[in-house]
Formats: sequence, C-alpha cells, structure tokens
Amino acid sequence: MSTMSDIEWTEMTWNPTVGCTKVSPGCKHCYAETMAKRLHGMGMHGYENGFQLTLMPERLLEPLERRKPTVYFVNSMSDLFHEKVPFAYIRKVFDVMAEAKQHTFQLLTKRAARMARFCRGIDVPPNVWLGVSVENRKYGVPRIDVLREVDVFIRFLSIEPLLEDLGEIDLTGIQWVIVGGESGRKARPMNPIWVDGIKRQCDDANVAFFFKQWGTWGADGQKRSKGANGREYQGQLWDGMPELSGAI
Repeated sequence: MSTMSDIEWTEMTWNPTVGCTKVSPGCKHCYAETMAKRLHGMGMHGYENGFQLTLMPERLLEPLERRKPTVYFVNSMSDLFHEKVPFAYIRKVFDVMAEAKQHTFQLLTKRAARMARFCRGIDVPPNVWLGVSVENRKYGVPRIDVLREVDVFIRFLSIEPLLEDLGEIDLTGIQWVIVGGESGRKARPMNPIWVDGIKRQCDDANVAFFFKQWGTWGADGQKRSKGANGREYQGQLWDGMPELSGAI
C-alpha cells in the first residue's frame, strides 16, 4: 500500500514491486533489505518472500485513488527496472502514472541501461521524474550519461550514499541533485570535501541541490545517531527541488 514517507525529498511511497538484488557498492547496506526482513518477521503482506523480488499488481491503482496532488517515490523498497520485472509490467506502472496527472512520480534506479531501453519505446509522462543512484566513480558516474539519453522532463541524481570524491561530473541535462551520507551501524563515512565539490558544481550549472543527511558520520567525522548529526550543511538546510511538474 501507499504510505506517507519520512524521506525528506518526497511525500509518499508507492511500491508496485518489492524486493531487489545487489548490483554495486551502494547496495552493500541496503536500508530496504533491512526493512523487508523486519516486515517479513512481522508477517506483513507483501513480504512473505522477504527481500526476493515480488510483483504487487494489487497495488497498481493506488495513486488513482488519491485525488490530492502528491509527490510519490516509486519503489522505495525495490527497483522498478530490475531485470526480473517484465517490460509489460513496467508499462502498466507508467500507464497509471500517466493517468494520475495530479501527482508527481519520482523513479530512481541503479539499472540505468534497462531504464533507457524501456523508455526508448514510450513517451515519458511530464509528471514522471527519472533518476539514477551515483555512489562512486566506477559504478555511479557512468549512469549519468545513460540517464541523459532518456527524453524526460526532469532528470535527477541521488548521490547517496556518497562513498568517495566524484571529481568533476557532467551535469548537462540534470535538473536536481540529492546528496547524503550512509546511515546504520556499519555505515561508511562521507567526507565533507566530497560534498563541497558537488555543491560547487551544482551552483555553477544552476542545478537544484538537496542535502538529505550526514547519516551516521557527522561533518566533524564523529560517529553518532543520524538524528544527532542532522541535515545542516554549511550551517543551513539545502532543500532545493525542481518545480513540481505533476500539479494541475
């Protein structure tokens, strides 16, 4: 079912699939996998298979049942472009998003190539934003070029967890960048200098910048709770977003 979200850059989550498999270092401490195991233990419907990829067709129409314009993060507990999700099913998800014109839908993937292949055969609705995860240079940065191939109104990058200095990145055609550190007991630290480089490049390219969190490691390099480290960067909150395209 669709639920209100505590993710800072969205309002609700909608999971027409659940479960996933790891493809790159950003997946190592997957929050969704941890949550799925917890929900499985609670006997929650949809998680009978734990974190195995599972299609949830009974959830497809949920956004159509909500009239209030809402920002949805699609598949917070999965990856819609996973290799085991048939294109026919992905098309059903896109058909619902196209019909629910009052909403804005944010799709994020680590499987950029499969997303690009799917999108070559369709017109992406203007209320759908497409993004890729960018955790490091080897796996993450190449996804940006693939994302740029897709004809879509809003392209965004989720640079979380930021695992290393990304160096100079090409932000041509990118409208939004989210940056954040990793959270959890085994979280890997994020160096503030890495964030500085991304923020500078966003400013130079006039790209909206959203700082989501420090995570488990604070700006001072000390390990503490995510809440204690907070969201302030350079002494303030950075909540930049593109203009919502789904509202009518």
